[in-house]
Amino acid sequence: MKCYECAKNGKDTDAVGICIVCGEGVCKDHLKREKIPLWDGEFDVKLRCMGESCKLKDVDPQLKILCTKCHYALVENK
Repeated sequence: MKCYECAKNGKDTDAVGICIVCGEGVCKDHLKREKIPLWDGEFDVKLRCMGESCKLKDVDPQLKILCTKCHYALVENK
């Protein structure tokens, strides 16, 4: 898979991740990886704990990969 942003600019760069919001492939120069605000609503993916020691309050937010456009829309554009 190639980076979508690089391809728009005529470059041939391998993607190292996929934006969790828009699904674009992104290279290391066009991604942001950090904790993002919580989302409200229904999602196709359901998470569940397994085992006695797993408590929902103990689950930490995971780092997410976003393309630069979605990062701006969700985090920087407050």
